[in-house]
Amino acid sequence: MRILIVEDEPQLARHIRSALSRHGHTAEVEANGAHALQTALKEQPDLIVLDINLPGMDGFEVLARLRQARCPAMVLMLTARGEVGDRIKGLTAGADDYLTKPFALDELIARVEALGRRGGVPQAGSTLQVGGLHLNVPQRHVTRDGQTIELSPREFDLLQVFMQEPGRVFARTELRDRVWGNEQDYDVRQIDMFITRLRKKIDAGFSVPLLQTLRNVGYTLRPPVGTPSA
Repeated sequence: MRILIVEDEPQLARHIRSALSRHGHTAEVEANGAHALQTALKEQPDLIVLDINLPGMDGFEVLARLRQARCPAMVLMLTARGEVGDRIKGLTAGADDYLTKPFALDELIARVEALGRRGGVPQAGSTLQVGGLHLNVPQRHVTRDGQTIELSPREFDLLQVFMQEPGRVFARTELRDRVWGNEQDYDVRQIDMFITRLRKKIDAGFSVPLLQTLRNVGYTLRPPVGTPSA
């Protein structure tokens, strides 16, 4: 699913995005309520994970305006408030589910995927493809031109990030946040080591390399010209 995370706590937003990405979803983060409203109306995500206490515009107002604009996105509200009144207010305003902080990421993922099934949204079971490279998310299986490629869990997560947005250039810091999000002391220089290992596994023996380095910028996975990506 395409998911918009609206959360102004940077560390929590990174953890949620990383968890959603590991489960095959594409996630974007907004920290400001008013900006999130504009993004949601423009991009029409499948689901919005919406905090209540936000700068610019609180979650209740964002939700009300989304529903006034007939935005079809499902909404899972997040808040530190546990009062019944707040839960009722959110659900009455059009939220599809409600999760009170603190929460376990596994529960958030379960609720997100349950909402996806309820809304008839295609689940993250399809294979990602870039050129001849295929990645099956639920089976955690990777092949290139029919050849199985054995990856460590971290290498798989890293490749999944690239394959969800082929052609996009990722800085080391963003890769760290999306793959090692809850390990704040992780040295970004070690990303280079993982990239080197991943490149050897997916490009070695093939005439066209997919994983490319942009010096002083970051890394990208680019399909050969004229080949499909999905």
